[in-house]
Amino acid sequence: MLDHVFTDAIGALRDALESAMLERQAFEERFQSDVLLGDVTWETSYGLPGEGSPPRVQADLTLDWPTWSQTAYRTWYLDEEFTEGPHIDIEVVFRIQRLAEAPDPAVVMKGLPDSAPLIGNEELTCMGPTVETVYDTDLRIVSHAVEISYAGSYELDEKTLEDGSALDQHFGAMGGWITSALVRLGDLPLAFQPACDC
Repeated sequence: MLDHVFTDAIGALRDALESAMLERQAFEERFQSDVLLGDVTWETSYGLPGEGSPPRVQADLTLDWPTWSQTAYRTWYLDEEFTEGPHIDIEVVFRIQRLAEAPDPAVVMKGLPDSAPLIGNEELTCMGPTVETVYDTDLRIVSHAVEISYAGSYELDEKTLEDGSALDQHFGAMGGWITSALVRLGDLPLAFQPACDC
C-alpha cells in the first residue's frame, strides 16, 4: 500500500463508513489519475444493508487530491518546510432512486439532517437537489431519482501531516452522518419500484 496522506484519508473514510454498518456497492469504487492535469480522485458508493440492486438510497463519495496539493505535500515531505497546507476536496451525493413518481424536492430536503459534520475546521455545504427522469426508447417514463450534493474542502495542517491519526478523528463523524441521512431519506413517504433480481 502507498504511504501517502491521501491514501491514509481514503482509509480513514472507508473505516468510518464500514464502522457505521454501511454496505459498499460492488464495482463502484474507482481510484484514478488525470494524466493531463495530475489530479488524483477516489470515488465510491455506499448504501444501507439489504437494499437490493440498485439500492433505494445511496451515498456517492468523491475525494479529490489536486495537483497543487501534491506539490505542497511534496515540498513539506522533502524539505520539511510547511508553507501551504494541502487540501482534499470532498463531495458527498445522496441519491434516492427507483422512484415510481417524480419526488417533491421540498419533501426530500426536509428528510436530510439539519447540518453536515465538521471535517477538520470546515463544514460541507449543501448544493440543493437535482431531479432526474429516466425514459425508455419509446419515451415512456421508467423511473425517477433525486440527488442532493454536499461539497467542501479539508485542509491538512502540519500536525495532521506528521501524525495521520487525526484523519480518523476528522473523517470519523462522516460515517454516522451518512448513515443517518440514508435512513432518514429511506423513510420518506415515497413510492419505490422493486429492486432488480439480476
